[in-house]
Amino acid sequence: MPRTFSYVATDMSNLSNLFDECIELYGGEENNDASLRCISEKLQVEIEGSRWDTNKWFLIYSAALIFFMQAGFAMLCAGSVRMKNVQNTMLKNLLDACGAALGFFSVGYAFAFGGQFDRDDTTFIGSTNFFMMNVDNESYWLFQFAFAATAATIVAGTLAERCQMIAYLCYSVLLTGFVYPVVAHSIWSNNGFLSPFNKDPFLGVGMIDFAGSGVVHTTGGITALFATLILGPRKGRFYDNRGNPLRKPTPFPGHSVALQMLGTFILWFGWYGFNPGSALTISNIRVQGEVASHAAVNTTLSAASGCVVALFCNLIIKERLKGEAEFDLIKAMNGSLAGLVAITAGCSVVEPWASVVIGATAGFIYLGASKLLIIYRLDDAVDAIPVHLFNGVWGVLAVGFFASPIKMAMVYENDDHVGWFYSWSRGSSDASLLACQVCGILFICGWVVAIMFPFFIWLNYLGWFRADSLEELVGLDISYHGGSASNSEDVKSEYMEAFRRQKQLRQRRGSRQPQSGTTTIDEENGNGPVPEEIEN
Repeated sequence: MPRTFSYVATDMSNLSNLFDECIELYGGEENNDASLRCISEKLQVEIEGSRWDTNKWFLIYSAALIFFMQAGFAMLCAGSVRMKNVQNTMLKNLLDACGAALGFFSVGYAFAFGGQFDRDDTTFIGSTNFFMMNVDNESYWLFQFAFAATAATIVAGTLAERCQMIAYLCYSVLLTGFVYPVVAHSIWSNNGFLSPFNKDPFLGVGMIDFAGSGVVHTTGGITALFATLILGPRKGRFYDNRGNPLRKPTPFPGHSVALQMLGTFILWFGWYGFNPGSALTISNIRVQGEVASHAAVNTTLSAASGCVVALFCNLIIKERLKGEAEFDLIKAMNGSLAGLVAITAGCSVVEPWASVVIGATAGFIYLGASKLLIIYRLDDAVDAIPVHLFNGVWGVLAVGFFASPIKMAMVYENDDHVGWFYSWSRGSSDASLLACQVCGILFICGWVVAIMFPFFIWLNYLGWFRADSLEELVGLDISYHGGSASNSEDVKSEYMEAFRRQKQLRQRRGSRQPQSGTTTIDEENGNGPVPEEIEN
């Protein structure tokens, strides 16, 4: 018998058993009402069980789509770096998922959502369900883990080509085990002080961040900003070998635009789990099904408008500066990602026309923020900071302007405080929702900086943060993974020779010593100094 028909037959058998049980218990014509009531109650229990299972499958499916975004981040990062660092970048993306799983399993979920159904007071952090003890809904854990892993992965591309492996694993565990969970608890848990589900929400409405423009993307983006601030730029990007600023930054183009394009499409695809999946349930078709479908439509429109605006705005700027138009695929791809990030907070509560405005504005913000990083000599290999930080902040603020009364009532059952523009149409200047959004942004940035900034300083002090100068020049694939020099055509032969001598010397000494800046090998061993030239 085919498997589908087997399931149907089983369900029919269960219904028949329910009928027989009730007839046997309340047999006789004089007890027809009692028998029917018994059958109705048992069917209701079965229906509730089926709805519960349907919601679990919906969360598992959404979590799978979100986790598949890890492949998108990996492809995007791999295509954005030079050939000599591909292996290293891919492994760091894998470690993101592994570190996030362990951190979220042990303490992260407990800090974020532990005990939220056991108490109704406001708390700063969760206090139960450590190591998943007494977690009733494991599908919900899986769904929230996928979000935590995404927050950690955002930092991967920013620190590409110069960050040590140990630092990467340490920060991903800390971010997903403690820093991110506190943000998630404050905004998404029933007990969070900014949560719209709190029994006494902040300013009567709470912060609206439906799928994580603030919780996920701003958290990851602000972490990336301060990480690259301490780590510094790649060798030769903004400074020459003597440390003098270059008049014009040296471009370090990625080795494969095709991989970047593949990564972008995978991320866009995964966002259909990210945003619609945040409806959390699907069994109440009339409400949650509409919320999920509306979120999917807005996600699509915002991504498309962000892509188009970034592409053509950059084209106009280049035409004015150089006299000829350039269609920049990288700008178009990042513009679409910027639109996706920006709509994440409000995808369920804004109208489709507003999602187009939000996405288009995100395209402009991305271009401006990317240029701003160059001005301040902050090296971001994949433009993660302009995409996730700046547009994460914009996405949160956009809810304060565009949240629709109809959608707020449908999703949060509260339309007392809506987007500022809608408040004007009511003849009011109520900006409570916008004020909540601003407070949420300030809290996220303040909390993340307070924890991660000292942590990165500590890693840097220990010499665990930045890779050795010579290792960076020859490529982290060769330095950490035993890669072949034939795969690194942009590595100078003198660097390879110096690295070989250094490796032999370290093997003779029996230990590896952390180094920074220009590396020199003892000449008493018959080896010359490492070349001081910096690859430009």
